[in-house]
Amino acid sequence: MDDLLFDASPVMEQTLKELKLINKWLGGNQVTIDALEKIINKKEIRSKQPIKVADLGCGGGDMLVLLANWFRNKSIKTQLTGIDANPNIISYARKNTKNYSEIIYKNINIFSEEFTKENYDIANCTLFCHHFSDDQLIQLLKSLKNQISTAVIINDLHRHWFAYHSIALLTAYFSRSYMVKNDAKLSVLRSFRKPELETIIKESGFSTYEIRWKWAFRYQVILYP
Repeated sequence: MDDLLFDASPVMEQTLKELKLINKWLGGNQVTIDALEKIINKKEIRSKQPIKVADLGCGGGDMLVLLANWFRNKSIKTQLTGIDANPNIISYARKNTKNYSEIIYKNINIFSEEFTKENYDIANCTLFCHHFSDDQLIQLLKSLKNQISTAVIINDLHRHWFAYHSIALLTAYFSRSYMVKNDAKLSVLRSFRKPELETIIKESGFSTYEIRWKWAFRYQVILYP
């Protein structure tokens, strides 16, 4: 999935559909929604409507749909922007979310100068940060600190032996995508422990943040610039 030219094939569609189901049934999506609710309540940013939210590494747009529905249910106006470096995935996401006028997409590499000119109230990174080295992640968060007015949400994996073997077993039995079978285990291996997250956050220049462990083996991180 790290291939920025991964094509719009049946393999890609099957992979994105399976990732959607995994996040739904293991409760991972709720980690992001719970963080969003904390931010809206704590920061009192409703007066900024429409609230501008960027979903980095947006994939097929499934998280953007959940965010859109959440904002709609709260009667809060929002502008949601999905950002992904893969143009094929962006094309798929547009079709997948065509009924949501508040969602737009941008085909941008988050390490490009073009991206540094983007500004939002909230940036969301769901299962995104583990794709990068520590140095790359620090670079990204340093940039986001100047681009985001309210908060950065990170929803990512806790590197743990039980999580690794559980996802390996789950995908072996239920997945039809070779990418899911391979990448799910690899994602756990490339993910985080809490002290590592704290070091990355501090080196990025954030002094106000929250880290919470959530089921199933997720970290919910909220960074306040």
